[in-house]
Amino acid sequence: MNRILIADDNVANRELLEAYLANVDCEIETSVDGQDTLDKAETFKPDLILLDVMMPKLSGFEVCKKIKEDSNGRRVMILMVTALNELGDVDRAVAAGTDDFMSKPVNKVELLKRVENMLKWKDMTDENERLRRYIQEMEDQSGR
Repeated sequence: MNRILIADDNVANRELLEAYLANVDCEIETSVDGQDTLDKAETFKPDLILLDVMMPKLSGFEVCKKIKEDSNGRRVMILMVTALNELGDVDRAVAAGTDDFMSKPVNKVELLKRVENMLKWKDMTDENERLRRYIQEMEDQSGR
């Protein structure tokens, strides 16, 4: 089962995103600020993070950069969900390593489709990595 971490300092925004994802077959966890997001990303091990940009302690840009710099975190999909919509904000999100960017207010249908596509991509990437390791093991064994 996929895991989604919703990171937003606004309670109403977290609850709205949780409600939108109610019918998605996944485990959901929430975080309330940038540091809480980093901590929960480490313990909850999400497949996808819906990440607000403007949060206390660490911005979404900083959180995204830290997660993507971590070797395990590179495999976490990040969808930045923010009220910021200037071209420079998109550039900063991409530079931080986000996989996608979505402006608030969030459209439910758009969010669900993006989440579905990102989780499919994550699952395919994980399967490709598993197969790559298996092939490497078989090659290593045959080379003995």
